Amino acid sequence: MPPLILSLSAAEAADASRFGSKAANLAALGLAGLPVPGGYAVDARAYRIQLAALGLEATAHAVFAAEDRPRARRYALDMKLALMESAIAPELSEPLLDAWRAIVESGAQGVVRSSALVEDRSDSSFAGQFESFLELQHEKEFLTAVRACWAALWSTRALRYMATHGLDPAETAMALLVQPLVSARVSGGGLSRTADGDMLINAAWGLGSAIAQGEVVPDRYVLDRAGTLKETAPGRKYHSIGCAHGRKALSRSLFGARCLDDQHVAELGLLMRKAEAAIGGPVEIEWALDDSGIKLLQARPLHVGEPHTPDEIWLRHPRLNGHPSGIGWGTGRARVVNCECELERVAPGDILVTTVAGPALGQVLARVAGVVAELGGSTSHLASLARERGVPLVLGVLDATNRIPDGALVAVDGVAGIVRWAN
Repeated sequence: MPPLILSLSAAEAADASRFGSKAANLAALGLAGLPVPGGYAVDARAYRIQLAALGLEATAHAVFAAEDRPRARRYALDMKLALMESAIAPELSEPLLDAWRAIVESGAQGVVRSSALVEDRSDSSFAGQFESFLELQHEKEFLTAVRACWAALWSTRALRYMATHGLDPAETAMALLVQPLVSARVSGGGLSRTADGDMLINAAWGLGSAIAQGEVVPDRYVLDRAGTLKETAPGRKYHSIGCAHGRKALSRSLFGARCLDDQHVAELGLLMRKAEAAIGGPVEIEWALDDSGIKLLQARPLHVGEPHTPDEIWLRHPRLNGHPSGIGWGTGRARVVNCECELERVAPGDILVTTVAGPALGQVLARVAGVVAELGGSTSHLASLARERGVPLVLGVLDATNRIPDGALVAVDGVAGIVRWAN
């Protein structure tokens, strides 16, 4: 039998059928000479061995075959609890711990990331639907993170996403990445192609989770295909406050200093062009900059739309600009939602206007005509999900929830990054 765990520098690690597209693409980038953090890919067969050791195969198949939703949810919960609470099979725990020890003995903190076999494909990105765990320091934390990544295949949001793509969770599996943490000073994402034929980079201070989760408005840098910087827009920071329902919300924003100098912007442009060659087409990347330079953390296939020419009547109405998701044009009635507690107010065909554009909003993409958010950027997880569905998003729109009246007729241009409304 082939080994369950391989170094990402091994040619076999680029096999997506064993290690998932996330790990396989990262291995392909490294094999092409691009800077990646290194680490190990854990075969999806390890997940299947764990299911067999816990006697969960029948329960897994019962989720999809259940006659009603309550019964399906109960089976899915049984899967999650068993994977989270049960010990890892001995034939798996030792090789997993060997990989972990090799990372921490180098002086780095550990990272465990999902790499599901259905993830980061051209027709299903699963952006933000699974789990990643950063800054792990102890073996107990590491093993818990492994179990949590396996269990994430059975989370409600992942199952809902799979259902929209006709996928049976029992017929797939969860591979993993075990890597050293990149202690990022700056991190972000990038699109190697925009609808205008340019390249786009987002950046924010610190680790990249804030951009991915749509919790900040990142810096935005636009480059032409030759790598020449055409446009720079600084990001914005928000202060935390509480929403009316007791959950965290955000107050108005402050502009900050740009995160990247021209040299790093040009380097990222070059890396995106090289990543296109390694992956075989336009890519969306995640990256981090530490004291040793830029590292590529992820690359997935990218789809963007064609520009839309609006009817002349729309050009007479107020407009706001933001970060485009890169696809789609839609119109509908504005539904201004100040926190996730109010999502039940959003009806089919509405334009959701909100503050935070996190991946949790993925559940409403199937019924809305578009989304406008005060936070987030073109490389957030929600933007990736929207591109996949063809739903127009404009993110990083200053004061959108205050400026756009609830119930107004709104037009969202997800390619140009423009929102207009009829008074």
